[in-house]
Parts: sequence; C-alpha cells; structure tokens
Amino acid sequence: MNDTALSHFESRLGYKLDSFQVTACERLEAGRSVLVAAPTGSGKTTVAEFAVYLARRERDTRIFYTAPIKALSNQKFHELCAEYGEDEVGLLTGDVNLRGDAPIVVMTTEVLRNMIYANSPALHDLSFVVLDEVHYLGDRFRGAVWEEIILHLPQSVRIVSLSATVSNAEEFGDWMHAVRGETDVILSEHRPVPLYQHVLTSKALEPLFVDKQGNHASGGRVNPELRMLSGRGRSSARTDDARRGGRYGGKRERNGAPRRRSKRISRGDIARALDETRLLPAIVFIFSRNGCDQAVRQCITEGITLTTRDEREQIRKIAFEVTDSLSDEDRRVLGVREWIAGLERGVAAHHAGLLPSFKAVIEQLFQRRLVKLVFATETLALGINMPARAVVIERLDKFNGEQRVPLTSGEFTQLTGRAGRRGIDVEGHAVVVWSDAVDLDALSHLAGARSFPVRSSFRPTANMAVNLLQRLSYDQARETLELSFAQFQADRAVVDQARELQAEQASLQGYEAAAARAHGSDKKRWEDRARKLRRQIERGRRQVANRTGTIARTFERVVEELLELGYLAGSTRKDSLEVTPWGELLRRIYGDRDLLVAECLRDDLWRGLDARGLAAMCCALTYEPRRDEETDSRGPGGVFGQAFDRVLDRWVMLDDLADRYRLPRADMPHAGLAGAMYSWAKGATLERVLEESGLGAGDFVRWTKQTIDLLDQIAQACEVGIAHADLEHDIDRLGSLARTAREAKRAVRRGIVEASSTS
Repeated sequence: MNDTALSHFESRLGYKLDSFQVTACERLEAGRSVLVAAPTGSGKTTVAEFAVYLARRERDTRIFYTAPIKALSNQKFHELCAEYGEDEVGLLTGDVNLRGDAPIVVMTTEVLRNMIYANSPALHDLSFVVLDEVHYLGDRFRGAVWEEIILHLPQSVRIVSLSATVSNAEEFGDWMHAVRGETDVILSEHRPVPLYQHVLTSKALEPLFVDKQGNHASGGRVNPELRMLSGRGRSSARTDDARRGGRYGGKRERNGAPRRRSKRISRGDIARALDETRLLPAIVFIFSRNGCDQAVRQCITEGITLTTRDEREQIRKIAFEVTDSLSDEDRRVLGVREWIAGLERGVAAHHAGLLPSFKAVIEQLFQRRLVKLVFATETLALGINMPARAVVIERLDKFNGEQRVPLTSGEFTQLTGRAGRRGIDVEGHAVVVWSDAVDLDALSHLAGARSFPVRSSFRPTANMAVNLLQRLSYDQARETLELSFAQFQADRAVVDQARELQAEQASLQGYEAAAARAHGSDKKRWEDRARKLRRQIERGRRQVANRTGTIARTFERVVEELLELGYLAGSTRKDSLEVTPWGELLRRIYGDRDLLVAECLRDDLWRGLDARGLAAMCCALTYEPRRDEETDSRGPGGVFGQAFDRVLDRWVMLDDLADRYRLPRADMPHAGLAGAMYSWAKGATLERVLEESGLGAGDFVRWTKQTIDLLDQIAQACEVGIAHADLEHDIDRLGSLARTAREAKRAVRRGIVEASSTS
C-alpha cells in the first residue's frame, strides 16, 4: 500500500483491513461517497472511522456522525472522545447540546435534518456525514428523515452510509448515485466471525444444520435428531390438529397414542445450558419488557449465579457509582436493591422501560464480561456495542400490538447478527429455544436467509412542505421530491408492471384472433376470455398511471391544504407560492402533529395555561400509549381540560381536512400521561408520578424528554414569530408563551430526568 492517508490509518489500527474495508476507504479518499452493506459485526464502522480520520487530517473541515437512536449516539460519542479527546467531539441529541461547534459532532438523524432545514452555518464547512444503520430508512415512523437528509445535504458533502446486509443494496446505491453523484456500493457477505445455529432442547444443545457426517454445518441439511424430535411434518400436524379443534394440543403419534408435549425450558435452564457449553456472555431476546424482568427474577429464584466473588465486588462498585446520587426514596421506587442483586449474579434485563443510566451500566458491565446474561427486547439489536458470544431467541413470533406474527428473515438476521464480534470471539452462536410450536422448515429458512429489502417510507408532510418552499420554488420542490427513494422504487415497479401489460396485450390479441376464427360453446369462450383480460389490462393501466408521480401528487395535496389554512400564499399554477409568517412558525415544529401544534400557536388554543399546564399539554401532543397500557385519556381538569377540548376540536377539523385532501391523518392526542406530567412539573415525587402514570421509570423519562423537545420547539417558533414584522399584534402573546415554555422545561427537567439528560 502506498504512502496514503489509508496506509497511515491502518498502521494505527493494529490489524489488517479486510478487502471490502480497503475498497470503501480508498473510494472515500478518492473523494467519493460510499454505501457499505455488510453483516453485523463485520467491521463496517471502521469505514466511518476512516472518514473521521480524513476529516481531522484535513483540519479545516468537519464531520457529522449520525445514529438512529440516542443510545447509539451516546456510545459513539464516548468512543470518539477516547480516540480524539473531548475537546474535539460534540454531541447533539435533542436533550443534550454539548460542544456543537466541535470538528466531530455526533447527533441523531432528526437533529441533522432540522439543521438542514434551518440552513445552519454548521453545514458550511462540513465534509462528511456518516449515516449509521441507514437501512432504518425503511422504518415507517422515522425512515423519511434519512431520505430528507440525503436529498437536501449540500452536494459537496460526502456521505458514508452503513447498512446491514440488505437484498436491494444495489437499488439503494443506484438511487444514491442518481441523487448525490459519485456514490459507490461496497457489498460484503462474509462474516469474519462464523455463526453457528443451534436449537436448545430439554436434553441438549443440538446443531440446526449438519453435514453428511453429522458434524455442525453452517447451512444445508437440517439435523435429523431435530426432525425426530419434531415428529411428523408441521403441515400434517397442523392439519390433524385442526380436525381436533385445537392449535397444538391433542396431537397423536402414528400408532394413535397421545403425543407427549416437550418439556418446557425455563429461563434458568437456558442460563445453565449456556454456562455449561461456554457460550456466555449471551443475550436472550424476549419480545416483552415484563418477560425480560420476569426472566431475571426466575434466574434469581432458581439460584443462578454466573459470577465470582471478585466480579461481584467490581459490579457493586460500578452500580453504586450511578445510584449513590439518588435519594433513598428514589432508590426504593426504582428497585435499586433488586436490580443490583441481579447484576451481582451476572444477569440483567435491558429494555426501554429502564432508566438510561441503568441501561448504560448494564452495557458497560456486559462489555467488561462482568454481567454474563442479558434478557433484552429487540431494540438492543439496533447496533449498541454489546458483544455477545451467543444470542438466544426464545420464540419465533412476537406480538405486534394486535396479534402474534412470525419473525421476518430481516428481524432474525438482525437479532442473531449480534453473536460473535470481531477481535473478541472466534465464532458466534445463535440459539433457538425448542418448543412444540417451532416449525423446523420455517426456522431453517430464517437461519438460511442473510438479507432483507429496504422499502422507502417517505411521504411529504406539512413541515416538509413549508421548509422546501421557503428555499425552493414550487416546481423545484416538486422535482426534488420526485427524486425520493420512494419514487425511485415506485418507478422501477412501474417498469415491471408495464412489461406485464405488454405481455397481456399480446395475449389479448391472440384471444381476439382466436375468437374471430372460432364458431358456436368456442367463439363465446374466447370472447369471454378476451373481455376479462381487457378489463385486467385496463386496471393495470390505471395502476401505472396512479403510481407515476405518487410523491409529487401527495405534495400537491399538502400544498393545497396549507394554502387553505393560510400557511402558504400565492398560486401553484403561477409558481408564485410563498411561506406566510405563520408558515415560518410551522417550519420549526417537527413531528406527526406538526400542523395541529401550529394551529394551537396561531389561534391561541392554549390560552390560560401556566407552565405546569403547558408541560401537560405538550405531553398529550407527544405521548403515544402502548397498546397494552391502560391509561386515563382525560388528563387534569380545569383550565387544562378546557384547552384540551379546544385542541381536540381542532384535531377533528384537521382530520376532516386531511380526509378531504386524501392525506394521512395524525393520531388523536392522548392525555393519558398529562396528569402525571402536570404533577411532575408541580414538584411531585417520582413515586407519585410513576404510580399516577402506571409507567416504568424509563418510559416516564423518555416521554418527559419528548415533552421537553416539543417545549423547545414551541419556544423557538414563538421567538421566530416575535421577530416577524407581520405578527406585531401577536408579539406579547407569543413572547409570553415562549417564556412559559421555557419555564415548563425547567420544571420538568429535574431529578432523574435531568440525570438521564446528562448521562
């Protein structure tokens, strides 16, 4: 390798780069953008680290490192601080604003999107942006943010996109090249740490795949021992069971004798099996927060201890450093004693219901091999650095809020990809816990699949429209949206459908010719076939017409809605649109209820609310209860109740308007947490608000941070209004609301919320 930046970078690593890493880094050094799609644990982040190295080598340029969730942002921030020094690295995650002018800044994707729309000066000397976990673009709630960033970043900025192995990486890369120019796709199917698949039965840990000699294999033939355990094929078993009126009970062997159920494998059995087979540390994925907590309690009850005396002392020291600052009351409410008892035994639960500081301790202890077994929900699979030797999946389906659905190949790949980390393990192990519900054929398909497609979830919103039209003409904005990945995918689908229509048209001509030649029960048959195919072709043509320009047509309807509401003025026909003063406020409001919040600001729907009431209102506008949460949706009464009624009335009006313009509707605001937020802003204890809300501490902190984020947006939007000459009659009202929003933020950002915001 020549004397290049890459050669200097590799000399610092202490290990030799793989070929895909070398290729990606060389393309970056040549001034190109890259999309790197490779299996979890293969070393994709090394490419991003080289981009950081290049940015620092150039000295006068900056790099932004984005991640989809705050936990990943926090983790990457600490890693980069250790490498480059704290003065060189900043962190922006909405609730944390630390050294935002540093040459290296870690942030969530939403923060970067907002900076782009605000035309932040921080973008002027930006040379690189890292989009970690870019396949998150397919997320139906937040995926559009990634497309907005890719579409609107200055063309001079090189993008480093990191993705899990997706089956349409070339398609995604083609789109990136179309909208960004000079973008190379680097694919790698190779896992540097081999992954072995197992099934844990009540008697042994069996390999899922074996070769002809019966040895463990990476794929191919399913282990005959497991076939014997499962008895008959799943299809015949289900058919027989359906005849008996049961789902899985009532099965019988071929001789007619009742078929015995498999022994249920307890969480303690899982811990012991992993310990005995030297597969710790491990992550057990359980698709339920309560299930994770129960698993820890079950292990303690069954006497599981995976640590030595020296390890327990280290665990206590680290845990006490985090919990010593808590009051005795908060320690009791948070169950600190029970939590530490599990940690000392080497087991822990990890899910969104935990305090961020507690999750950080678990992650640290797991990385240091002190906690040996973590029971986690699937959010842990998003890329947090918790290297495990083994990953265990307790069952192959999960509850999606309405029903139990099977895991997809993408979900299975994402979960099992956590097993075996380069430089730590020589091999990784994926374990599925056996039960009578396991379908071996379905499991072998999941284990054999290695990729999944990314589908765009992009759609124009009110906030997006005013931000685009503040910078671009109507035609330019429309053309920009036609460059979206959603439109790119739709157009490709149109090509395939058009080809099908051509084939169907040829068949129709054949049917018509046959009908012309035929006579009598034959001529009518050909005519009927031709008539049916003609209708099918017509439907197909309408579908093609409807799919072409889908995104742009949605944008047109959003613009018409905003014209009617007064956030835009002018005419689309004359390309003379402009953002009104109230549209300028809407530009600062992000989220699914952006338009509703803007309406509340403009028409003074929150009149009479003090800081506590405004905190409760912002909570109602951000809170989305889980389907298994039973919360009171009324909230506090009095002035808040009157204001909330006005908000609901306006939501109904906007809902009807969205229906008229055939646009997606925003969910109705839910005041289920508003009462607890009001109490918290008033100074209530943690115990009281958790009891009042029925939430875990981690959930309460998370929704409080969402509330703080909206309060920040409101304060900033009001300040924009104060500075606008055309809103002089509203200056006093907007100024008062901005002050109330900041007072509300101070009132709720205290105690564990404050501690979690700075951890």
